[in-house]
Amino acid sequence: MTLRPDRAGWPFIGAFAVPAALLAACGCRRGALTFSALTGYMALFFRDPDRPCDTHCTDADTVIAPADGVVVVAGDPEPGVPPPGDWRQVSIFLSPVDVHMNRSPYGGLVTHTEHRPGRFLAAFSRAAAAENERTEIWLSGAADRTIVFRQVVGVLARRIVLRVSPGETLRAGQRVGLMKFGSRMDVFVPPDCTVVIDRGDRVRGGETVIARW
Repeated sequence: MTLRPDRAGWPFIGAFAVPAALLAACGCRRGALTFSALTGYMALFFRDPDRPCDTHCTDADTVIAPADGVVVVAGDPEPGVPPPGDWRQVSIFLSPVDVHMNRSPYGGLVTHTEHRPGRFLAAFSRAAAAENERTEIWLSGAADRTIVFRQVVGVLARRIVLRVSPGETLRAGQRVGLMKFGSRMDVFVPPDCTVVIDRGDRVRGGETVIARW
């Protein structure tokens, strides 16, 4: 399993690794250990492990988790949170120690992306889904099935990295970006798609099936 850091993490890793090396060279053991620990945490936070979806795609009837974390919503959508229309909702809270690489929950054509500025409330709170800064991605997949997913920042996450744009075709589980640091992801599926996980379940991005037609 590959645990290389994503390229977005190198500035943060370097920001602590350089002082750690300098302090070690000066004989400041305590300071060097502190910055070394912070360097290690940054490498851990930005780790980008391979997942099963990197070598094969799921079938067209399944929706997979877009991120690692704990399910905080599964089924009926939160009031005022989903896009216009009729949807089922799955929301995943990512803690600061979870893998933060975000993946596409389904395969299809990116028809629309949108960045919405907002607040930085705790990502696990109900208000965060409606009020926090986020990006929204619309996918059109097999049999004209539409899925919407969002990257939603939290208290610590102050920047969203999105590496896809309208017109691109994604496969299920493909890397699409990440958030810095601690956040949530929301997935909205049509009502004829059955949510197969429950609130409190732990899921793995690019691996756990969260909904199925």
